[in-house]
Amino acid sequence: MSGIVGIVNLDGAPVDRELLQRLTDFMGYRGPDAQQVWLDNRVGFGHTMLRTTIESQSEEQPYSLDGDVWIVADARLDGRNELIPKLQLLGCEVGEATPDPVLILQAYRVWGKDCLNYLIGDFAFAIWDGRKQRLFCARDQFGVKPFYYARVGNCLVFSNTLNCVRLHPAVSNQLNDLAIADFLVFGSNQEADTTAFADIARLLAAHYLIVENFQGSLAPQRYWTLPIDGYIRYRRDEEYVEHFKDLMRVAVGDRLRTDKVAIYMSGGMDSTTVAAFAKEVGSQQFADFDLRAYSTVYDRLIPDRERYYSGLAAEKLGIPIHYQVADDFELYEGREQIELKTPEPVTIGLYKPCDRQSKQIVAHCRVALNGQGGDPVFYSWGAYFYVAYLLKTFKLGELVAQLSKYVRSHSRLPQPGVRSRVKKWLGIPPWRPSYPKWIDPELEKRLNLLERWEKLTREQPLVHPVRPEAYQQLTSKFWSELFEFSDPGISGLPVEVRSPFFDLRLVNYLLAIPPIPWFMFKELARVAMCGILPEEVRLRPKTPVAGNPMRLFLRQPTMQWIDRFQPTPVLAKYFVRDAIPPIYGIEPDVNEALINLRPLSLDLWLQHCQYLVNSKSTKEERYVLN
Repeated sequence: MSGIVGIVNLDGAPVDRELLQRLTDFMGYRGPDAQQVWLDNRVGFGHTMLRTTIESQSEEQPYSLDGDVWIVADARLDGRNELIPKLQLLGCEVGEATPDPVLILQAYRVWGKDCLNYLIGDFAFAIWDGRKQRLFCARDQFGVKPFYYARVGNCLVFSNTLNCVRLHPAVSNQLNDLAIADFLVFGSNQEADTTAFADIARLLAAHYLIVENFQGSLAPQRYWTLPIDGYIRYRRDEEYVEHFKDLMRVAVGDRLRTDKVAIYMSGGMDSTTVAAFAKEVGSQQFADFDLRAYSTVYDRLIPDRERYYSGLAAEKLGIPIHYQVADDFELYEGREQIELKTPEPVTIGLYKPCDRQSKQIVAHCRVALNGQGGDPVFYSWGAYFYVAYLLKTFKLGELVAQLSKYVRSHSRLPQPGVRSRVKKWLGIPPWRPSYPKWIDPELEKRLNLLERWEKLTREQPLVHPVRPEAYQQLTSKFWSELFEFSDPGISGLPVEVRSPFFDLRLVNYLLAIPPIPWFMFKELARVAMCGILPEEVRLRPKTPVAGNPMRLFLRQPTMQWIDRFQPTPVLAKYFVRDAIPPIYGIEPDVNEALINLRPLSLDLWLQHCQYLVNSKSTKEERYVLN
């Protein structure tokens, strides 16, 4: 909900107030409601406020209970109804109106670092404990809220905004060669605890960081791991559905807490399910609840039926829907606008559609829901792993019961999902992206990139005994990257995006119930939405997009320039420009085209980096990226 920044001088030197104020001012765009800094000799916190919940209307940050222990946080907690009574029993003066950062600080006061065992939701925070001269920082379980930090010399600087950390004069602009190489080879940095800059690290999801002796290297610690031992079985099918609906109401309700909300809604099951629960819960919480749907569609470019299906759902639910038509947008359109640039390189070039739709949402509200996470929590590769698990554990009665129940209700056996296993037994490797041929040979040799590519593109070991595909997807670093991309620190807009399917309570439940029948073709959601969503939407099979807009975008006459770009000289150590094949006007495999667009994306991003340094630095000239 807010921008946070902190400086700790490890040698005890006083924090420069002017510098702290400048870093705080930089984040004003993400927190327009209030701005404040606090200093106490060697430590200083800065905060810019974005009020998005009822409780936050009275919130002030940085905040302290006693003048000794201070917090600065970007936080929205789940399960407040469970946390508040626990704190009250331990003597804490908290209530329904207590802001989330105060609850976190109270939890730290009674449990110390173990407070993380009691906190769920989306959060990134730092606590300075003046009594112990200790800094305690943490990031939420799924990494919804970003947290970056840099230790340079005798200084530690942190923020939930990467470019804010970069503006500290002690933080160099030297690029992280491995992160840049990973972007070119894989499309993203494979070392999730690092960033594109050598000095700046990223605190991983479900990790905390304690700094207290001010000596040696920093060592973040994991405090939570997605469980694999959940086991829930009910006697009646209705109990599974009702439990799911109850958890969805709780997950969505915890993410509302305001009377004006947007929903990114396609015509698929995931986002329309979230919209249905948001409409139900929001209307119960607020007399004048205002929910509006926003959908990106193609009317001409490809055979796209999202307008039709999302329109059916919006009409059934009684919510207005706004369409963003993307037919006429171009790849990299808006690349010259500095506010559309990301703090780290990305291949995605469709800046404008996302930006325009987000600005429409900001004009309406500050909270946007989405259906992200629906695929991993609902979808299943088939019955193979569940059947194998039941056979291995000698649960033959459960196997017969579940198969019989599925046959009675569907008139067929569940798909076995053995195709991928047979391929593995036959030695047929799974598909993997190709290795770019234009990588600089010296870089490749120095970083062992080919060997790294071979290792990281292999099929990864499966962990969860029953739903390994869901577990693998839910623990992928892809999600924290996607969350960061939606964060105001990157979007540049004061709107907070929330994902109910990543509610920890809901995820734990869905990993604990039997895959047959509930995750065959998203059966659980389809049964739960009976009579709520239109039948055409509820029974709509999951199908790939009927056309590929990326291929068509690459054939637009205005895109001829992509084959003529001349990279910034500093990039010569990363790739060989003349080895990049032409992209425009060819009928390439789209995956190959996206790989070959990475050098261009990197070059455009680097230009932004230089602009930021040149335009924001005030005390010294730091123009050259090494």
